[in-house]
Amino acid sequence: MTKFIFVTGGVVSSLGKGLTSASIGMLLEGRGLTVRMQKLDPYINVDPGTMSPYQHGEVYVLDDGSETDLDLGHYERFTHSPLTRDSNYTTGQIYLSVIEKERRGEFLGKTVQVIPHITDEIKSCIHKLAEPGVDVVITEIGGTVGDIESLPFLEAIRQFSLDIGKENCLYIHLTLVPYLKAAGELKTKPTQHSVGQLRQIGIQPDILICRTERSISREDREKMALFCNVPKDAVIEEKDKDFSIYEVPLSLVDHGLDSLIVRKLGLGLKAGLPELDNWRQILHTLRNPKHEISIAVVGKYAEHKDAYKSIYEAIDHAGLHHAAQVRVGRIQSEEIEREGAARLLSGYDGILVPGGFGERGIEGKIEAIQFAREKGIPFFGICLGMQCAAIEFARHVVGLNGAHSTEFSKDTPHPVICLLDEQRNITDKGGTMRLGAQPATLADGSRAREAYGKERISERHRHRYEFNNMYRQQFAAHGFAFTGTSPDGKLIEIIELPDHPWFLAVQFHPEFKSKPTAAHPLFAGFVGAAIERHSQRGERLAEATTS
Repeated sequence: MTKFIFVTGGVVSSLGKGLTSASIGMLLEGRGLTVRMQKLDPYINVDPGTMSPYQHGEVYVLDDGSETDLDLGHYERFTHSPLTRDSNYTTGQIYLSVIEKERRGEFLGKTVQVIPHITDEIKSCIHKLAEPGVDVVITEIGGTVGDIESLPFLEAIRQFSLDIGKENCLYIHLTLVPYLKAAGELKTKPTQHSVGQLRQIGIQPDILICRTERSISREDREKMALFCNVPKDAVIEEKDKDFSIYEVPLSLVDHGLDSLIVRKLGLGLKAGLPELDNWRQILHTLRNPKHEISIAVVGKYAEHKDAYKSIYEAIDHAGLHHAAQVRVGRIQSEEIEREGAARLLSGYDGILVPGGFGERGIEGKIEAIQFAREKGIPFFGICLGMQCAAIEFARHVVGLNGAHSTEFSKDTPHPVICLLDEQRNITDKGGTMRLGAQPATLADGSRAREAYGKERISERHRHRYEFNNMYRQQFAAHGFAFTGTSPDGKLIEIIELPDHPWFLAVQFHPEFKSKPTAAHPLFAGFVGAAIERHSQRGERLAEATTS
């Protein structure tokens, strides 16, 4: 029978439930168990697709086109759990489903209520992941205990133990143990209050995971165990990691979390000894880099780190691939418009322009791309970054003055980027995005083909606008290479400048398929080019010094 783990959070938000849940999944997989991951979000939006990156961080896209919470990125990077639209549900989706059932008459005239109809819908969403062969389903509950929005989800998971038996589910509560500098001590009272709120709802946590910036003493652990009604060995320290988030799983192993879960869920006969050698090798490589380089990420949400979460992670993975420490400079594209690319980007070994929506900061991105192209700096463009690369090339190489995307300039004389329907002169453009995994074919002899090592690939998309095929011949005549297309050749997926040290841009989002154990090939190629540039600059500097 499938076992269920529910991860809740208390005291404050942003404690790292997603990272902790992903780490638990990784540890159980490391013991030979089959795991499925899920996030339940309390906001009323149907999905995060229309939410601001400043409020919600990046929108993480799955193969099936689902626009999901960024925590699912942690799940994919840390585990092998296949993720689908059933891996992320929101309050909006739950209520929408129940209301649609009511409209169809499925409740036979009953009064539709939070209990049992909403909670039953939530439970059915959790049960969907309990397929044959799945040992453990890990469900993270978004928000914080005490939030009114989370109550239906908490009530649903409370009922779960009654439905399937307490021995088949486990409640893990992540909480904060703050350090008061003035008092010189850790404070356990916030954790006690958080667990008290959870118990009022009817959930007794089986395991406490305590986020803290200082080590927790034996006395404090005993105090929390006593007042929170959990065994002492079930109070698990999760100390802040200054070095890398990839330390978290091994830290939890050191505190016995995986063994505790296996024992409490009766999985001893299925679970083997933990196999974590590859993870330990990751940390060894991080601590012993052979190279050190710098990459500038030029975006409109640069000041909000979570907006480009997967980008930064994929850069780190590529650094691991090359045993390199990559220092990332987060550059606001609007700052480039004010201060110039030369002033802000000189000295970087590579420049990456990520995706985004809206006109703000576009000219700064275009200027950054021009700087990278003219100075021979390795450049990687992603989604809108590819479109900006096409606009820059059109203006400054092909000679198409005023070239732009119709997303930002409806009356541009040269719409090198446009909606597909605009290319066919259709006025009803609709609002459909290209979402999810789609195939592409790579050209022989291209950098992309060399990086992937194969002709056909599949990558995830999230965009509306495309390269305008009417301009293909003009671009190609000036050395612009279209090295990746849809299988029918109608959609441009990858562009390159063969005469540049490394200039490549893609219409899709490769960052969503990168893992610490398997860097994405394009990110690996980009970082490799940046390392080569850094090395060449160092050699030239050494020659100049000796001469």
